[in-house]
Amino acid sequence: MPKPSLLVNLASGFFTHPTLSNHWKRLESLAEVTYASCNAPDEILPYLKEADAVLMWSWPLLTAAMLDQAPRLAFSGNIDLSQEGARIMLARGIPVSLGRRGFSPAVAEMALTLILSTLRRTPTYHTAMHLGVEKWVKRFPDEIDPHERELSGRRVGIIGFGGIGQGLARLLAPFECDLQVFDPYASDAALKAHGARAASLEALASNCEVLVVCAASNPGSRHLLEARHLDAMPPGSVLVNVCRAALVDTDALLERLRRGDLFAALDVFDVEPLPADSELRRLPNVYLTPHRAGGTLESVCRILTALVDDYEAFLKGEPRRHALTEAMIPSLDG
Repeated sequence: MPKPSLLVNLASGFFTHPTLSNHWKRLESLAEVTYASCNAPDEILPYLKEADAVLMWSWPLLTAAMLDQAPRLAFSGNIDLSQEGARIMLARGIPVSLGRRGFSPAVAEMALTLILSTLRRTPTYHTAMHLGVEKWVKRFPDEIDPHERELSGRRVGIIGFGGIGQGLARLLAPFECDLQVFDPYASDAALKAHGARAASLEALASNCEVLVVCAASNPGSRHLLEARHLDAMPPGSVLVNVCRAALVDTDALLERLRRGDLFAALDVFDVEPLPADSELRRLPNVYLTPHRAGGTLESVCRILTALVDDYEAFLKGEPRRHALTEAMIPSLDG
């Protein structure tokens, strides 16, 4: 019996990185694999027409019209997927496996890193030490910077309690924080399991000393944090965004940051790469990372392993651990 035809459509770096070679060998033992790096519908369509299955990120969007021309397609493994893409696939009855939660451990770790770095001001000290302009505490404790604080016992708010939010909650457990969550879809069981309690967005903004944005970005969550929420944040509090820039009104955030009494740690931006003349680069109360939260090699290996496992399970008619369901669609980006 001939092997099924599998299209793997990813950036070319996936295919040349030596760490990932075993994933391709596994797939080649299961199917006749075609490797492509198509970014546009007209590029991928000729390959798609001949494919029994596809493994890809989330682009180009496979529209209903494109799927009409791919009658053999019977499985889709996606690193990520938009809400629209998910609905199109599920409406066709095409089994979809989703690997995006493979990013969650790395993003949760980065959130914790940024919280601790901002509270303890380690990036500021690091830069000063390299420039030779650091200040040493000579009159102890008079000269301790009051903005340098511990995380233990603080009120921490998490916006979005999916894989990333719950992963962060697990990492925060040893710090015995007062953990509050805003997520309309969070179950009571999930909150209880992590010692968290549900709260309104307004309550999180006005009461929490650390506020972490972990939600999906879609039309309903655009500028979820707006001027009134940012204005309500207590002086000296910390805002961390490791998910999507669109969740926060950047203009309103800049307005608040200019006062100098709010700290922000940002990994995502409205325009990426962040323009060289961005005001965010000049504000001393802002710590920046270049969209690195989830992009570790461990994440990539975790995701590809999940998708290859699920493809093999699909071929064997066995349950898939990472199957997409209708209930998961609200947690996807728009």
